[in-house]
Amino acid sequence: MNAKKALLVVVLAVLLCVFGFFMVAVSWTKTSCGELDLRAALLLKFIDVARYDLFRPGQSIAATRAVMNASRMLKGKGMPVAEVRDASFAGPGGQLKVRIYRPVRSEVLPVAVYYHGGGWALGGLDSHDNLCRAISNAARALVVSVDYRLAPEHPFPAAVDDAYAGLVWAHANARSLGGDPERIAVAGDSAGGNLAAVVAVLARDRKGPRISQQTLIYPQTDAARLTTESHRNFAQGYYLTKSYIEKFREMYVPDKGSWSDPRVSPLLTRELRGLPPALVITAQFDPLRDEGEAYAQRLRESGVGVRTRRFKGLIHGFLGMDRLFPQFSEAVELIAAEMKKHLASR
Repeated sequence: MNAKKALLVVVLAVLLCVFGFFMVAVSWTKTSCGELDLRAALLLKFIDVARYDLFRPGQSIAATRAVMNASRMLKGKGMPVAEVRDASFAGPGGQLKVRIYRPVRSEVLPVAVYYHGGGWALGGLDSHDNLCRAISNAARALVVSVDYRLAPEHPFPAAVDDAYAGLVWAHANARSLGGDPERIAVAGDSAGGNLAAVVAVLARDRKGPRISQQTLIYPQTDAARLTTESHRNFAQGYYLTKSYIEKFREMYVPDKGSWSDPRVSPLLTRELRGLPPALVITAQFDPLRDEGEAYAQRLRESGVGVRTRRFKGLIHGFLGMDRLFPQFSEAVELIAAEMKKHLASR
């Protein structure tokens, strides 16, 4: 066999292997609950094969945080903004850090107070830097990311107290930061979405600061009952597992009697009238999907303007994986559009 024929055989063999792997990968997208995004299917297969466990036996929460903080494989390089600076102030439990993102320098901007996800126990200013930068640029808003205290060292209601304090600080300091205190939104993902929803209720009940819009990204809204269809269907094998959810709940709210507290489970809030318009984003293969959508429905029934969007084929946390999921840009544009709609200059 001459060299050309040998090369052709090799090329054909490689192509067949690639095609075969692609067909196998496509088969991984087929589930009894619908079709997974191919990238999500590949990620879930990798997690399964690697037997990855966020809470390995004997591993401390500090070690878990270190692993999470060091892992940036699925995050792209954060986009530039005009200015990023850190600040701190006296919070309910000591100095509370915030990070302020400014997309343009010489303009009075609306303010978006952001609460990161991570089960109330993981994450921080750095883990959600990419997303805050993207929202700041797309929404043309001053984003204030709040580094609230984490469980288990600081159980409920520490995160709620810090989250509300962050809103109060952002409102009080908006003008000096170049923001408009009359145009404020709250936003957050997962546990941060939970905090954003709770803060919106607290601000209503405490007569301020006034919030003009809330963005809840795959939020946990009912920690008391993990019994929805999405909790049953996606309890294992879909990135955020039931065991993870239970572990986060155990760390954040060790007192079972508090699981039904509306500051833990905003879906159980008795009265939702008078809350700011909401955008609720969910993912199809997320155990938190149904409770997020149930909260949106309750808001709607209470006369609150709500826009919902379920991202098909995706899993919990996809907005933290901008390098993997191109839907990141679509979701950010949706968030920005809703913020602009409700935070427009008067």
